[in-house]
Amino acid sequence: MFKIYYNLTKPGIIYGNSITAIAGFLLASQGHFDFKLFVAMLAGLSLVIASACVFNNIYDREIDRKMERTRHRAVAAGLVLKRNAFVFGVVLIILGAFILRFHTTMTALLVALFGFFVYVFLYTPMKHRSVHATLVGALAGAVPPVVGYTAVSNQLDAGAIILFLILVAWQMPHFYAIAIRRLDEYAEAHIPVLPIKKGIRTTKYYILFYVMLYVLASVMLFGFHLVGYFYLVVALLLGLAWLRFAVQGFRSGIDDRKWARKMFFFSLVVLLVLSMAISISGIMRI
Repeated sequence: MFKIYYNLTKPGIIYGNSITAIAGFLLASQGHFDFKLFVAMLAGLSLVIASACVFNNIYDREIDRKMERTRHRAVAAGLVLKRNAFVFGVVLIILGAFILRFHTTMTALLVALFGFFVYVFLYTPMKHRSVHATLVGALAGAVPPVVGYTAVSNQLDAGAIILFLILVAWQMPHFYAIAIRRLDEYAEAHIPVLPIKKGIRTTKYYILFYVMLYVLASVMLFGFHLVGYFYLVVALLLGLAWLRFAVQGFRSGIDDRKWARKMFFFSLVVLLVLSMAISISGIMRI
């Protein structure tokens, strides 16, 4: 039973968001690491994200039953009653908010609750009706590094805003690549993702645009003197490599699904390496 409820929180999403939250925390710390604050930030944020994922499972239970990769989720499969999942989600958000409020900063709490609200009350119902849900979901997904950052700084300054922009720009090509890979599943579930509404080639132009926006946003950290030359070199190499992948999508005769798969996996590499570069720059000031 523990494993069922554990999986209900979508732990993969929690772990992925934790990486960016850690990067934001270390960037703001600038070499002065507060272990207790770090643990509180990570625990509180993880609980808030877990709660959002539980409510997402409840709302999406009908659609999840129609898609191969989601039909085995606990609520969709009937392993957890909707009522029990709701109570579980409420408990998680209360615990997470309590930890963030009394063991980090008010700003970190408000930012986390903003992300929760956008994900649960805007993105989740919107993705069933609008192609623009992807952008709304990206706003929620860009919250974790800002929570990590504001847990230390307690203010929404240039560093927090740039981290937010980087994650919004990163998520769009990441999600569009998923949409191309899973096009048939989204079509079967009647989810209006961009490749269905506008076509794959148009989606590729959007991917190219957002990758360029990501490159610009990522170097802004250096422009505002928040990181050093080490980070700048890493960010530029990653960004240019990702841009090359995006341009390759326009080659004649390319297999769109295979290309989208490569774009998806490379986007994960980009996020991981960039987060590490931010963290190293925050710790060592290089």
